Amino acid sequence: MDQTIDDLGQRLAHRLRRERKSRGWSLTDLAERSGVSKATISKIERAEVSPTAVILVRLASAFDLTLAGLMLRAEGHGERLSKAAEQPVWRDPETGYVRRQVFSRPDHPVELVTVELPPRRSVTLPTSSYVHIRQLVWVQSGNLTITEGSERHVLGAGDCLGFGPPIDTTFANETNAPCTYVVALART
Repeated sequence: MDQTIDDLGQRLAHRLRRERKSRGWSLTDLAERSGVSKATISKIERAEVSPTAVILVRLASAFDLTLAGLMLRAEGHGERLSKAAEQPVWRDPETGYVRRQVFSRPDHPVELVTVELPPRRSVTLPTSSYVHIRQLVWVQSGNLTITEGSERHVLGAGDCLGFGPPIDTTFANETNAPCTYVVALART
């Protein structure tokens, strides 16, 4: 794991602890609200383990934040210009999913993220990760299968999908090649 990812992991650990404490919540309170075990939260807050994307979404939702909103708070940025070399990168330790926060500011309604999903990997994000946002996915390379509830969409390079109402959603790369896609989010 490179230094950028390690540094972001430390900032995430600090931010999660800060969000929890600012609300006056114990580890038990956050565990009950997020569905993440108290022991796991404790290890994440001490930067002993790197959380998966699904766990981060659950924790962000407990704080009434999007994943991007939580990442933004952890990153501490807010500049209008987002230099490629300074864009925070995070890797899901479970799937190898790599997320780059291309653009996000608290005073701007649009966020831009790029994701690389390794071959034969998938990530399922709960309905709560889509509350208060609208999003679309634009595939840059490879193929991506998005399953929203019972509706399945297969996207190739250049294809774009605007998301429907919030529902549990699975992003799957069912091929033997990496898939890269852009996620555009608008806060509602």
